[in-house]
Amino acid sequence: MANLPYDKHSAASIFEYSKGLLGKSLRAFVREDYLPKKGKGSIGQMVENLYFLLETNNNPEADFSSANMELKCTPLKLAKNNDYLIKERLVCNMINYCDVVNEDFEHSHFYLKCQLMLLLFYLYKKEHDNLDLEFIFSVLWKLPEKDLLIIRQDYQTIIEKIKRGEAHLLSEGDTMYLGACRKGQKGDSLMTQPFSDEGAPRRAFSLKMAYMRTILQYVLDSKENAVTNFAFPKEQLVTEEELTKHSFDEILLKRFASYIGKDYRDIAAQRGVDLSHNPKNKFAMIANAIAATDKCANINRSEEFIKAGLTMKTIRIQKNGSIKEAMSFENIDYIEVAECDDWFDSRLYELFSSRFMFVVFKEQHEGKEDYVLDDIFFWTMPQSDLRWAENYWNHIKENILANHISEEYWWKGKDKKKFHVRPKAQKSKDLAPTINGGYAKKFCYWFNNDYVRNIIDNRLQEINGK
Repeated sequence: MANLPYDKHSAASIFEYSKGLLGKSLRAFVREDYLPKKGKGSIGQMVENLYFLLETNNNPEADFSSANMELKCTPLKLAKNNDYLIKERLVCNMINYCDVVNEDFEHSHFYLKCQLMLLLFYLYKKEHDNLDLEFIFSVLWKLPEKDLLIIRQDYQTIIEKIKRGEAHLLSEGDTMYLGACRKGQKGDSLMTQPFSDEGAPRRAFSLKMAYMRTILQYVLDSKENAVTNFAFPKEQLVTEEELTKHSFDEILLKRFASYIGKDYRDIAAQRGVDLSHNPKNKFAMIANAIAATDKCANINRSEEFIKAGLTMKTIRIQKNGSIKEAMSFENIDYIEVAECDDWFDSRLYELFSSRFMFVVFKEQHEGKEDYVLDDIFFWTMPQSDLRWAENYWNHIKENILANHISEEYWWKGKDKKKFHVRPKAQKSKDLAPTINGGYAKKFCYWFNNDYVRNIIDNRLQEINGK
């Protein structure tokens, strides 16, 4: 179309024009002769057609190819307190297992399309026509150079797994910012992969929900509904210079290497950690002091961990090899669980399929609590255990929908089902909102201590097998 109301060669002009969509729905732009699109991705297509006056095509180039900019429409949810929440990861492009192994990162479809994106956030409302959904924010966003270094490492991790004939074993927990997310429904035909006869589920390159959440937070902090010149005001754990020489994992592992085998009290003294009041989280404080190297106060709140959805957890092994404590996670959001229709879109799937950095302390003499730093490793939940987690989530959801929010209904540690539900503090009086407008006691997600023991056993087998 010759007479576009913006300069198609200018990202700035396109961004400026996008502001006219904010506070409105596509209904305001529908032409009488226009046949609305249906299904996943239909909103993006209709924005192209109705607002930007572009024809839909299957061209692998960016949507605004003359400006080297991709258009992405992504949904938000509205919480009970009227806060905006990210609804899902940002799907970038499908992975063709046979083709992608022949593409280096700089020539990949993802890199060529997604270096610069116009992100249009709209408010999702269940059972509303897509033409009536309101657009809230517009973000002209260029991938920061430092993020690109980590994303490049993520891309290579995915490609190497495919080259090993393990496309069927891909997991979003394999990587930091760029994920290989599942696409399609259960029962869909599997795709061919080049180095194995085993079929692999359909997957797409995507920016993870944790990463998208940081973008949304930046927009909210700006107090503007149209934002450009994207930057993250977070504490940084590693530098861009470090990432040009080593992977993120290598940098972190190296920081711990010289402390392996040392008593935790000696490490605390060396790293300036005050243990005089015997804090309950002293092992996490010590691990944080090693990993952060004075760069940030809490490693789990660093830029890299937030964007990756990466979590550091400490594990203590007693002299007899047992693990006394189960591993706790966040409180269950009863409304989020009840309103989520798909396990793969749930907060628990995001949480359990993300990467973990485990820091292990081991007791040297029984009952002496003379723990030394024994190991550090990155871990992703196996697909077989994620299937257990799906059953766990479904059981939680069934009870929430039935308003059965009580100890008697949840999976318990003694059930030996890998995961269980209980409060973090038994005497906690905090309450959380429920779907019926009431409030219930707060419960949270837990790994059983025997499941944590299994993680350690598998790690030891991995080490001894090298």
